[in-house]
Amino acid sequence: MTTTASTTPAGTPEPSAEGLGAGEPLLAVEDLTVRFPTYDGLVQAVTGLSYRLEQGSTLGIVGESGSGKSVSSMAVLGLHDAKRTQMSGSIRLAGKEIVGMSESRLMRIRGKEAAMIFQDPLSALHPFFTVGKQLAEAYLVHNHVSRKVARKRAVEMLDRVGIPQAKNRVDDYPHQFSGGMRQRVMIAMALINDPRLLIADEPTTALDVTVQAQILDLLQELQRDFNSAIVIITHDLGVVAEMADDVLVMYAGRCVEYGPCKEILTHPEMPYTWGLLSSVPDISAAADARLIPIRGNPPSLLNPPTGCPFHPRCDHTDKVPGDLCATQLPELSAASTGGVHIKRCHLANPEEIYFTEILPEIAPDLAEELSGTTGAEEGGTSR
Repeated sequence: MTTTASTTPAGTPEPSAEGLGAGEPLLAVEDLTVRFPTYDGLVQAVTGLSYRLEQGSTLGIVGESGSGKSVSSMAVLGLHDAKRTQMSGSIRLAGKEIVGMSESRLMRIRGKEAAMIFQDPLSALHPFFTVGKQLAEAYLVHNHVSRKVARKRAVEMLDRVGIPQAKNRVDDYPHQFSGGMRQRVMIAMALINDPRLLIADEPTTALDVTVQAQILDLLQELQRDFNSAIVIITHDLGVVAEMADDVLVMYAGRCVEYGPCKEILTHPEMPYTWGLLSSVPDISAAADARLIPIRGNPPSLLNPPTGCPFHPRCDHTDKVPGDLCATQLPELSAASTGGVHIKRCHLANPEEIYFTEILPEIAPDLAEELSGTTGAEEGGTSR
């Protein structure tokens, strides 16, 4: 079993036997850039991405399709073809540099120190082999044990992720499982070697709401048991609100906002994040209430826009002087809430715009409640 770093009450990781120094995160991505040369040109999939993830914490990466979420996470496991990918920057996992690492060393890390739950379990699982054989193979690759021991471990993990009658189902094929059960098999395969990092790429896609809740509960329960760090990639801000400690919002291959989950969801300061929040249906809203979609389409990464990549779809460029949005890329800067909350935007007063223009439109009841609270406070002060 992999030794995990413990955490002090103050939240500072202690040194572990796995090579992590004091204060060093389990995963540190610094200035990661990923490019794919094609016949049509250079696809700029990820540009200048940086983030950190501590042991036992959860990072939610959100954004539309094509924003670079999966590409950046696949880079962490070295899953891109080195002959067809231009990659620069640094990815340090448990103190080991991933960028430039040989394939033989990467194979020793994949599944052992870091594992991934892929978006489509039916295509990720081999149709010609039983789930038990595939789980046992994942265990045998990293452990010098007999096939009997590996099979026993496979049954244990199937039972652990909630597969009923695991001893009988271990010899079934992937097509004999439902979508939710196949997702559980993928989770069992990812966790069979007790990895320190788990990357979940849209783990609840195409699942109904009940099964989705079960999968999320299972991931949180297993995280408590194994103290794994989790990167969860999703379009669903509801999933992020339930699971994530920190949130990374990506657009056109770049980080556009990053910070603690509560800050991102209650005090967002990037218009793209406002758009994502506006697109979430409100179950308490009137039956005829309409969603407020983000206008336009995500940009082509073959020829991304100049300046702020979101400016062609942004409704607030008129609040920025001149043509700054179209000509100059905003730097990541501290949000008005302070702390580690950062955003990439030219707006001088994003918090004021959000509370006076955006929130009344997407959550009028909440906006009225907050304005009432503010008015009461001001009244109390004046007296």
